[in-house]
Amino acid sequence: MAKILVSDKLSKDGLDILEASGIPVVMKPGMTEDELCKEIVDYDALIIRSGTKVTRKVIDAAKKLRVIGRAGVGVDNVDIPYATEKGILIMNTPTANILSAAEHTCAMILSLARNIPFAHSSMHEGKWDRSKFTGVELNGKVLGIIGVGRVGGEVAKRLKPFNMTMVGYDPFLPKEVADEIGVRLTTLEEVITTADFMTIHTPLLPSTRNMISLEQFKMMKPNARLANVARGGIVNEDDLYTALHDHIIAGAAFDVWCNEPLTDAEKKLLELDNLVTTPHLGASTVEAQERVAVDIANSAVKYLRDGIITNAINAPRGKLTPETAPYVPLAESMGEFIHQAVGNQPIEEMEVVYYGGLSTMDSKILTVSAVKGLIKGIVGVDGANIINALPVAKSKGIDVKESKTDKAASYSNLMEVKIMSAGKASCIRGTVFGEEPRLVNYNGYAFNVPLAGDMLFVTYKDTTGIVGKVGSVLGAAGVDIQQMAVSTKKGSDKAMMVLLVGKTVDQKIVDEIAKAVNGEAKFVELADN
Repeated sequence: MAKILVSDKLSKDGLDILEASGIPVVMKPGMTEDELCKEIVDYDALIIRSGTKVTRKVIDAAKKLRVIGRAGVGVDNVDIPYATEKGILIMNTPTANILSAAEHTCAMILSLARNIPFAHSSMHEGKWDRSKFTGVELNGKVLGIIGVGRVGGEVAKRLKPFNMTMVGYDPFLPKEVADEIGVRLTTLEEVITTADFMTIHTPLLPSTRNMISLEQFKMMKPNARLANVARGGIVNEDDLYTALHDHIIAGAAFDVWCNEPLTDAEKKLLELDNLVTTPHLGASTVEAQERVAVDIANSAVKYLRDGIITNAINAPRGKLTPETAPYVPLAESMGEFIHQAVGNQPIEEMEVVYYGGLSTMDSKILTVSAVKGLIKGIVGVDGANIINALPVAKSKGIDVKESKTDKAASYSNLMEVKIMSAGKASCIRGTVFGEEPRLVNYNGYAFNVPLAGDMLFVTYKDTTGIVGKVGSVLGAAGVDIQQMAVSTKKGSDKAMMVLLVGKTVDQKIVDEIAKAVNGEAKFVELADN
């Protein structure tokens, strides 16, 4: 019989569901890694929250483990690639925290507007300093929302009755959806420059890391106030300190941080008298804790008892054929690649085409995996899984198509992912050598390089001396070039260079390369799928 181990505190409602299932349940919170390794050996399911770290060592010790259930959204505490390699399903509860996060955002904005935390502290010091804490109304103000998704949309609904004007930036949200909740979609720049209050609700991605830095702070109104209950790292914390300390903006309210708990260097932020802070409390409500516990308990029981998969983070390899399984990482990487290559642009259509032997196989899981990779860049890694990939794509206005052809191809098994974005087509082709995903064509330029890790693409007029220029810029920046390939295409005077590099390349360096070659440069950072 299956057994379930719960290694973090779980609400009574969730435990009741587990116990009512008839599946033996053991509750042992607070174990060390070594203790967990000894305990986990005979369990089929592990239920966790944020406290338990499911490392490679733990996974190796879990000889019977079939499923890891995370009561919450974030799965940073689980080694997802290794768990997937071992055939372990990972599930989370992506919708259970939405309302709590939205309400906390509203609370932070109101606290910031009326200086409530600072006035509270002053009174507890025995003071009565009314004039010092004069606030501002929300009435008639502009609320700027970066990421008008599930949480951002709920924030808009709750602050609309305050007679606020809503503007939002979300390149993936259909206009009609935004219109329904009263948000006028516009550019990121307009949101930043017009907002009196600005709130962030995007996942942390390579494209959103340091999205709000000193440049953006200087574009904001001097009386603007910023709230972040999304993810640490979207706002550059050093620049946040400068913006608040030098009164470039009026104030900020932050629940999330680059490091949690804060490092000693980050604690200088706590010295500011115009920053409202909380220790990542967005999902910390009784109701949210109950919902995540109930959701993950139900999901675990359904999977163990009936084989029903809900809210899966990773693809269940056991459901794949030996022939198609190696192409799942390829499909996901191709989707992830093409989204990053296009950037934050609305995507109207995605087509996955299969050539050769793949055209004769059941390719549905491959198509879904490609869509999953694509939406990672829209909803984040935590919000993308094979269960929700197609519905999320549809909600973002992306028309997903699949086609097969017996047309001759250069490889016996070939996948192609094509997207239309702002009326412009982009196309990537890939295959698998051994078990390694390979990029074989990008927008008509032929390559044969690994589709993985940190990749830099440079397009330029085909002439001499370009390799040296790119190498000089990267060398000066301390970026190691691990592999390089150059391609031209018939009928064009341009060439494309792809470089596999040893670390993330900062956008400033990418721009410098583009300037040096008088062309274009794009950095793509692929996860280990």
